[in-house]
Amino acid sequence: MNPFWAAAAALALDRVVGDPAWLPHPVVAMGRWIGWLERRWNRRHYSDRVRRALGAAVVVTTLAWAGGLTFGLLWLACRVSPALAALLNIVLTATTVAWRGLRDAGRAVYRRLREEGLDAARCEVARYVGRDTAHLPEPEVVRAAVETVAENLVDAVVSPLFFACLLGAPGAMMYRAANTLDSMLGHRDDRFWAFGWSAARLDDVLNFIPARLTAGIVAIALAFRGLPALRALRVMRRDAGGHPSPNAGIPEAMMAGGLGVQLGGWNVYHGVPSFRALMGDPLRTLEAEDIPRAVAVLDAACAVTGVLLAALGCAVRWGGGG
Repeated sequence: MNPFWAAAAALALDRVVGDPAWLPHPVVAMGRWIGWLERRWNRRHYSDRVRRALGAAVVVTTLAWAGGLTFGLLWLACRVSPALAALLNIVLTATTVAWRGLRDAGRAVYRRLREEGLDAARCEVARYVGRDTAHLPEPEVVRAAVETVAENLVDAVVSPLFFACLLGAPGAMMYRAANTLDSMLGHRDDRFWAFGWSAARLDDVLNFIPARLTAGIVAIALAFRGLPALRALRVMRRDAGGHPSPNAGIPEAMMAGGLGVQLGGWNVYHGVPSFRALMGDPLRTLEAEDIPRAVAVLDAACAVTGVLLAALGCAVRWGGGG
């Protein structure tokens, strides 16, 4: 099947179906596998050199089984029917995308903030961020939700679809494995600095192109929503480089510029304060309504992505490439 059309179909499927709680999810299996290896191989008495090597081995083995198992399932399906393989390719790719999950997360924080109060919103946002949330004031709860929506636009939408276009569902699943590795191992502390070094660097490399594609997609989405796309691009060029990640600062800065707010600042992780570079200008104070505004930008960006994928599929098909 045309890879661009397959990716567009997977995006649409995720928007409609999402990730049903009753259906086993590949990321859960990946997480269990990574956690099992980390507990056995990441020994404190090993030297940093040995821990780096073992961490790299975890990366290689995880990517190998994630991509290999997906390819094997598609191969078996193709033996039964090419149409079945094409459908399975779409379904498996959809499990690597989280448009619906991301928008539902933002809407859940907003709903609990509006209907149940600040304490309930703090508990809800704690499900999606690593920072301490127990004492956050309302603007900081809003910031956490908006930053989550913005940053994960790359990890949860654009990047898996990018690799699906290149390598089909196996590529998308290998990307999701790499992203899960980074989420679990790519921390800057004594336990993970050496062991998770390969996972963190790989995630940076894989997201480099998709993050920059996301800037253009979000600019179109902001213009579609009547928000200042040019201001967002200026903020992105000025502020994105200050983020600890070479990629995550791009969508965060675009969102900050588009909404006219300032993201970043002080976060607390397990009682330890940590400063994140400021993104955007404080043209106004963050307010609860910024969460649905961010979700609206997410929806528009995903719609733009789907249209672009469909258009690329048509160009390949009618241009003689498919």
